[in-house]
Amino acid sequence: MKFSSKSFFLAIFLFFSINNFLSAKDYAQKIYLWDGVPKMETQKRDTILYYCPAKISGASPVMTEGDDSNDRNAELDRINHHGLSDSIAPTAAVIICPGGSYHHLGMSHEGFASARWFSSHGIAAFVLRYRVAYNCHHYPDQLEDIQMAIVYVREHAEEFGIDKNKVGAIGYSAGGHLVTMAGEFASSHNELRKLGIETKESLRPDFVMPIYPVVTMQDDIAHKWSRKSLLGHQWSAPNATKGWSPLNFWGHAYSQGLKDEFSMEMNVPEDMPPVFLLACEDDPVVIYENSIRLEKALSDKNIPHLFVSYPKGGHGFGMKENSYIMKESHWNNEKLLPWLKEIGIIQ
Repeated sequence: MKFSSKSFFLAIFLFFSINNFLSAKDYAQKIYLWDGVPKMETQKRDTILYYCPAKISGASPVMTEGDDSNDRNAELDRINHHGLSDSIAPTAAVIICPGGSYHHLGMSHEGFASARWFSSHGIAAFVLRYRVAYNCHHYPDQLEDIQMAIVYVREHAEEFGIDKNKVGAIGYSAGGHLVTMAGEFASSHNELRKLGIETKESLRPDFVMPIYPVVTMQDDIAHKWSRKSLLGHQWSAPNATKGWSPLNFWGHAYSQGLKDEFSMEMNVPEDMPPVFLLACEDDPVVIYENSIRLEKALSDKNIPHLFVSYPKGGHGFGMKENSYIMKESHWNNEKLLPWLKEIGIIQ
């Protein structure tokens, strides 16, 4: 059976549309992070934070697929305008960054599935639809988005009933690179200030969870699609080894300096937040050695961390209940949950 190019693009369109549709009722509020920010109005539709309230004793439940829109609005009114009951302690929060090679986003299985799990354990979840190469976005757009998300959650912590000192980030695959970058670059790469945005809130997440992450940009084991999507085409020094020429229309090789700057194993700071790192040895997408290098770098800097490794599990499973690794291990319940308790994020 032959498919035309129109059929192919229609299939791609339907895939992303269905993916978004299936996730559409897993959140209580849609937040356009760049709304009203000078010079960023055109970015509004590509950067969205989806708020999923924590399920906590004495509070209304998180909105799910079967909930009525009136109930959803009532829940938002209670949280946003009245706050939590005085008897209920502020909750931790996590910003969720789905993967997709910095090109597209796995919003359903890595985004909203994760949000449901965190919510069920009393942690407010914010799924971040950050800008990607699919919509012609490259660095620093992704770092701008996660830094803006961290600042937004902290600035609105009282409204959401959140402890601003317990705001973490989890990311999958390329999203794992992004949350690691957020932890490593909080002091050295303030992208919000470059946009004229000043804030008293820290850009540093309090804990970071890269899951089967892209880590390095080095040629030997880099995930090339993620690297190209993040860094885009570079034409001249210092980011490229040579300028454009007719023999290399799409740009020249990335300079070693550029590859080093975005290799997370080479930039771990002394104040890196605690890290939960997970990877599978049989990962067919991102070479397992990525996580080995990050773990070594964390150990060399004495950063508190836990490296969870499985011999089998593959890539891209997120928190899908029907995935092999979830059926075999339930890594979120068996490994992640105890770690969150150990570092004092939840009781």
